[in-house]
Amino acid sequence: MYKIFVGDKPIILSTEPKEKKGVKNYKLNKVILRNVIRKLNNTPLKKVYLVHKNEEKLLKKFLKKAPNVVAGGGKVYNDKGKVLFIFRNGKWDLPKGKIEKKESIEETAIREVEEETGVKGLEIVKPLETTYHIFKRRGRYRIKITYWFEMKTSFDGKLYPQEKEGITKVKWLGKKKIKKAMNNSYANIKILID
Repeated sequence: MYKIFVGDKPIILSTEPKEKKGVKNYKLNKVILRNVIRKLNNTPLKKVYLVHKNEEKLLKKFLKKAPNVVAGGGKVYNDKGKVLFIFRNGKWDLPKGKIEKKESIEETAIREVEEETGVKGLEIVKPLETTYHIFKRRGRYRIKITYWFEMKTSFDGKLYPQEKEGITKVKWLGKKKIKKAMNNSYANIKILID
């Protein structure tokens, strides 16, 4: 099972339909993605299930429904156990960005965290869950696939928000402040924090 978010509403890829109020099922092979997105955005529908009998083919078939954008990002801990957050487009987020040519996804994640926050000395600890969401650019829907990594750093210098990317704040947040920030964040980020 996979979850792909449209805003905070999930499209769930599954081998089993879900019969429940506020949920709609579609056959993955036959579905037109933009119609599903429209339904999620413009109706009280809570989630959509895209169903296909072969579990191994679920994600592969779904990713062919729109152009893919691959990104890497980090959930970065400092020596005090605080997590690095950015504030972009009015929401708390984790630093991430698009892969560049000839870069590994790990290199992308480290570069993007450095560029968006000014933090140096990053070390990858382990891979985290991969997240998926749909966004619209130049009138077309795209599927963003973000590979996340837990990272650590001893950096305690000044933080620099990458303003040209719409980032207005960069902060190290402890448990209490993270909990508060999650009230104004994205569904994908909540998955990584919980």
